[in-house]
Amino acid sequence: MKQTPKDIRLHSKSRVLQVQYEDELFYLPCEYLRVHSPSAEVQGHGPGQEVLQTGKEEVNIVAIEPVGNYAVRLIFSDSHNSGIYSWDLLYQLGHERQKIWQAYLDRLLAAGVTRAAQENDKYLS
Repeated sequence: MKQTPKDIRLHSKSRVLQVQYEDELFYLPCEYLRVHSPSAEVQGHGPGQEVLQTGKEEVNIVAIEPVGNYAVRLIFSDSHNSGIYSWDLLYQLGHERQKIWQAYLDRLLAAGVTRAAQENDKYLS
């Protein structure tokens, strides 16, 4: 994959991160990025150790920090700050967002957790 975004912009009011690649433009809701954080806190330390993130509908990004020439660290309003989002991961989250989001919704359903629909859900379908 190895693509570098041309532009990244946070739309705080709508809680959406806009990521512009050479060939595609993605609008990624902050909740989506937060529940799919690449951090060990969310992903665990190995397969099957993922921690289902719930109650993140209102989370926002409060800061974006560059990490070298390959990633950004997203700092969320719930104080989560340990996820480093590589350019490839952001591209994958954008390109496969419908499939990834549906799998998350299925996990919530299986866990008996309800989620409040959000205006920015339109970016996930």
